[in-house]
Amino acid sequence: MPTEQSVTSEELLLASREVAPGLRQIELSVPGMHCGACIARVERVLSGLPAVERARANLSTRRVSVAWHGDKPPALAEALDDAGFESHLHDAASEATDGTLGRLVRALAVAGFAAGNIMMLSVAVWSGADAESRDLFHWLSAAIALPCLAYSGRVFFASAWQALRRGRTNMDVPISIGVLLAFGMSLYETIHHGPHAYFDAATSLLFFLLIGRTLDHVMRERARTAVEGLARLAPRGASVLQADGSQRYLPVEEIRPGMAVLLAAGDRVPVDGRIVDGRSEIDGSLVSGESVPRPVVAGDRLQAGVLNLGGPLTVEATAAARDSFLAEMTRMMETAEAGRTAYRRIADRAARFYAPAIHVTAFATFVGWMILTGDAHRAITVAIAVLIITCPCALGLAVPMVQVVAARRLFESGIMVKDGGALERLAEADHVVFDKTGTLTGGVPQLVDADGIAPGSLAVAAAMASRSRHPYSRAIAAEGLRRQSPAVALADISEQPGAGLKARAGDKVYRLGRAEWALPTAEDGRPGVVLSEEGRLLCRFSFADGLRAGAEEAIAALKAKGMPVEIVSGDHREPVHRVASSLDVPCLAGVPPAAKVARIAVLAATGRKVLMVGDGLNDTPALAAAHVSMAPASAADIGRNAADIVFLRDDLRAVPQAIEIAREARGLVRQNLLLAVAYNVLAVPIAVLGQVTPLVAAIAMSASSIMVVANALRLGWRPKRGDRATPSGHDDLAALRPAVGAGR
Repeated sequence: MPTEQSVTSEELLLASREVAPGLRQIELSVPGMHCGACIARVERVLSGLPAVERARANLSTRRVSVAWHGDKPPALAEALDDAGFESHLHDAASEATDGTLGRLVRALAVAGFAAGNIMMLSVAVWSGADAESRDLFHWLSAAIALPCLAYSGRVFFASAWQALRRGRTNMDVPISIGVLLAFGMSLYETIHHGPHAYFDAATSLLFFLLIGRTLDHVMRERARTAVEGLARLAPRGASVLQADGSQRYLPVEEIRPGMAVLLAAGDRVPVDGRIVDGRSEIDGSLVSGESVPRPVVAGDRLQAGVLNLGGPLTVEATAAARDSFLAEMTRMMETAEAGRTAYRRIADRAARFYAPAIHVTAFATFVGWMILTGDAHRAITVAIAVLIITCPCALGLAVPMVQVVAARRLFESGIMVKDGGALERLAEADHVVFDKTGTLTGGVPQLVDADGIAPGSLAVAAAMASRSRHPYSRAIAAEGLRRQSPAVALADISEQPGAGLKARAGDKVYRLGRAEWALPTAEDGRPGVVLSEEGRLLCRFSFADGLRAGAEEAIAALKAKGMPVEIVSGDHREPVHRVASSLDVPCLAGVPPAAKVARIAVLAATGRKVLMVGDGLNDTPALAAAHVSMAPASAADIGRNAADIVFLRDDLRAVPQAIEIAREARGLVRQNLLLAVAYNVLAVPIAVLGQVTPLVAAIAMSASSIMVVANALRLGWRPKRGDRATPSGHDDLAALRPAVGAGR
């Protein structure tokens, strides 16, 4: 039966969109997905429905994208409900945190409190308390354990019940059976004045398991999609010119093709459009990767997301928001991320086989002891000991504990990792693709041969440039400040959009801007920025995008690790080849976002596991499509959200350093898994033979958990030289704040 909140066919049809003739697509939110097995089941259930062409689930966003043929939607919600997954229409505006972390922390606190107090009562029993005192302590332990199981145990019980009622199993099933049987047997012993009770084993089991579950949840929740960041990059609305000449502010969703949108200097373009009036310059570095601002005039087309640097523009919308460039980027990213979430983490892969093995072992133990002794009490006690001693506490802690320690060590080095799965993928990376603008380079124009400019000319140019927000003006003003140019009294300063600045000093007129505008005739035919006095050339300014700090060392370190490196950039051929030549790496220039994704797909098809390092909106689909991705803190907000790892310091040596730490972490994870397996190989036969009580099993289980935790902490005890970054101060923290609307 569908739940009360199941989505109706009419709602599905209204919320869907046509992606091809006869093919419609919709995104459903499925908050119950929490592991790789969930993804596989959701996709299998939906793909089996009639008319469904494809179903792709995304664990990061807990959403599933479904495409079907025909005008009538299939029973998507009903199928998901039958599979044990609640679903509803995705609404980005209303999405909020689900509070899972808070519930886990509270459950962990309750389990820790109960385990500690019951253990103190158990010490009194172990110390030789008389029968009456022993019974009293057992009843007190039961009174503490019961609410603990009811509150903290529901984390596992609910998941186990959902699996069992639909004929499947997961890691929570043996955990729940072991805890409930231990409590039930202990309560039976207490009622019948038995000498042994295992309330401490049941609560300690929950405590250690919740530690691993909470750490794992923290690491998974840090892996957030960048798709929502696109909404922050795009304006919420824009001023639209009405037929009567008045202006009306409309939300971006209500802007339709043919409407006239008014853009002021500093505004981002809300939807794809064509300029019908005005001239300006646009910063397309976030969208296309172009490092040089581009002049635009009436008739030029603009993509959603580019920044208007110069004067006011009137733009005719040529596409609705859902059909704009940003919407296309969103769909590309969702497709890419869905592909990457198919990656199964080490713990997920181990859990897939571990749970059935526990069930079979415990059941076989029970049957064997019943056949040998016919004593149900003895058989159940031994089976409980097997369930507890094989409980996946060590396995549950083996991976997340190493990842938390590795994340801390990376953070101390100025590197933030969002997801434990990203660490695993980073350790596997064997090919590196760099963007150029803003990644290998600083993304900010700098004056070339500035020392050759006459001080007087620089003083005038810097005084004029200080009145403009244009990237070239900022570079000139910064150079004037560096050389402490004297102040120049200017009057009548004005900016001609797309051309430059004009000012008067005394009876002389100065122009700073494009050569064809500032000079009556282009004296040498060279384009660029010039300063003219009464139409006479005073000096010419040349700009370049300098390499980011540590770029050469980072490339050399990656090559030394045997990792091929290449540059794939949307910028023009000349600047890309100049940077590639200086770093001695191959390159591709003028590559649009879709082609970047295609290049990564080609590399993946040859068996390469690609690390993508980029920063702009045009890089986000590639960041999502790559095996693993990194971005600098100076990247656009959308780029930082898309990347798995963000490095805070302005130094590319963070890239090889992160790879080294990730590979160390992978080695420790493997060691921990081997320790967990070795523990089970030694302990299980002893438990099956009946030589271990549930209490001893709980102690052994706890010891194995402590063992893997101690091994994981070795990653933090042995930091390598140079790990710690130079304190970055407030500037790096400021770089993490949204930079929407800022020029680059």
